[in-house]
Amino acid sequence: MKLITAGERRYALLLAARDSDYVMKEYGGYFNVFVAAFGEGERWDLFRVVDGEFPDMNELHKYDGFVVSGSPYDAYGNDYWILKLCFLLQILDAMEKKVLGICFGHQVLCKSLGGKVGKACTGWDIGLREVKIVKDMSVPSFLEDLDEIPSSLSIIECHQDEVWEVPMGAEVIAFSDKTGVEMFAIGQHILGIQGHPEYTKDILYNLIDRLLSNNSIERDFAENTKVGLEIAEPDRKCWEKICRNFLKRRRNFTFS
Repeated sequence: MKLITAGERRYALLLAARDSDYVMKEYGGYFNVFVAAFGEGERWDLFRVVDGEFPDMNELHKYDGFVVSGSPYDAYGNDYWILKLCFLLQILDAMEKKVLGICFGHQVLCKSLGGKVGKACTGWDIGLREVKIVKDMSVPSFLEDLDEIPSSLSIIECHQDEVWEVPMGAEVIAFSDKTGVEMFAIGQHILGIQGHPEYTKDILYNLIDRLLSNNSIERDFAENTKVGLEIAEPDRKCWEKICRNFLKRRRNFTFS
C-alpha cells in the first residue's frame, strides 16, 4: 500500500505488526497513527514487512528516511521476515539512510547492527515510564530545537524484551529505572526508542485488554497499569518533535 501526498521528501513505514481491530476502527490502521505523529505533508509509503512486503532494493535511494514499528514478535527471532528485515537495516545503515526504530524496531536495529537483545530480566514494562536523558553527552541536533533539554520525559511503554548491549559506535541517549537503554543513536542516521512516542493512551488501554485476554499479563497488573495511566500523561508532543527533528534535519550531528 502506498500513500502519496504533496511534498518533496519521501519516507517509509516498515510495519512489523498487524493492525488490531481497535486501531482499524478508530484510526484506519497503524500507518495513520504513525503519519499523524511524524508526518508533516511529505510522501509516506507503507510496507507490511510482517507479511513479507518490503521496499524494492533498487528504490531505497529515493527515500529520506524509514521508521520501523513495534511488533508482538521477538526481534531476536528467526522468522524469515525478521531476518530479511535485519538484512535491509544493514543495507540502510551502510547507505547512511535515516532509520528510526520504535520498540521492536529499536531492538531489531540493535540486533541488526551488532548489538544484543533479549528478554527483560525485570519482565513486562507497560504504562508510563519516566525516561532520563544522559547528562554527560554532547547534545544531538534532534534535541536542539527543544526549548530546553529536559532531564527526563514520560513515554508510553509496552514491551517484555530489551536491548542488552548497543552496537559498537552507538551512544546511549536515555535510560530508565526499568530499562538500561531507552534510546540510542549511531552517527546521524540511526535512532532507536524503546517506548512508543506514537501511541495514544486509548491504544494502550486496548492493548492491555488484549494482553489480559490472551493471558500474557495478570489482571491485577493490568488494572494497576490502567490506574497509573489515568493519573499522568506522556510527553507526546515533545517525543513527536524529537522524532520529526531526527527524520527531517539535514544538518549533521555528532556526539563528539
